[in-house]
Amino acid sequence: MEFQFSQIFYAFLLTLFAGFSTSIGAIIAFFSKKDDFRLLSVGLGFSAGVMIYISFMEILPDSMSEFARIYDSKNAEFIGLLAFFGGIIFTALIDKFIPSDLNPHEPKDSLDELKFCPLPSHNEPRPTYHPGISNIGLKRLKRTGIMTAFAITLHNFPEGFATFISSIDSLSFGLAIAIAVALHNIPEGLAVSLPIYHATNDKKRAFAYSCLSGLAEPIGAIVGAIILMPFLNETLMAIIFGVVAGIMVFISFDELLPAARSYDKAHDSLYGLVGGMAVMAVSLILLGI
Repeated sequence: MEFQFSQIFYAFLLTLFAGFSTSIGAIIAFFSKKDDFRLLSVGLGFSAGVMIYISFMEILPDSMSEFARIYDSKNAEFIGLLAFFGGIIFTALIDKFIPSDLNPHEPKDSLDELKFCPLPSHNEPRPTYHPGISNIGLKRLKRTGIMTAFAITLHNFPEGFATFISSIDSLSFGLAIAIAVALHNIPEGLAVSLPIYHATNDKKRAFAYSCLSGLAEPIGAIVGAIILMPFLNETLMAIIFGVVAGIMVFISFDELLPAARSYDKAHDSLYGLVGGMAVMAVSLILLGI
């Protein structure tokens, strides 16, 4: 199976965009002055709605459709479901290696830690001791930010691969997935930059760590392309579609929705979820996918 250079190029650009949206979260951390994250809850719910809908309504059916060209319909459905649950298990195994207290998709925990760590003014150097937090606490915050960056990097490899493969097959729903992934990467960047910034008062360092954690997504796309592109055929694409659908569903239920609920007010995350599904449904109809 051959792809044009333009397909690969645009798919990689979308993956790059999705990955480096962590830098937006870093910037928000530098200017946030109050814990008003209602829009974040809606946005995360919206991302989950997009990813869940497109996984069940487009990507998984595409996998079964590809398998149906090779096997009879009953076996095609069974093999497609095996690939789907294989994607879930693969992502769950990656998640298993990350300690629960460093899970990057619980960003509110980091914010709670910072309630006793107010930022100094721009002209005021960070004191060696603050009444609300000790030097040990500052070091712990810095370590939390660095370890969170590492955890997010590990999580972002399959996300980058999923975004790239979806985009290379169809730029339109690849764009939808890239936007959904980008939205959920914003609080990840926030989770990395907040502890480091509050512990060191160094914007450049906090921003750099957030960007590096997002770099894992385009790297995941490159690694996946190098390994799989030479062997890509209809059967492998069918398997990949099923695995990608599983990855997306796991990310939505394990990461996006719990994070959205942690910021939730008056079912905001649910409204975002339904809104994401509705927008995705209408988009697919209008695009004729």
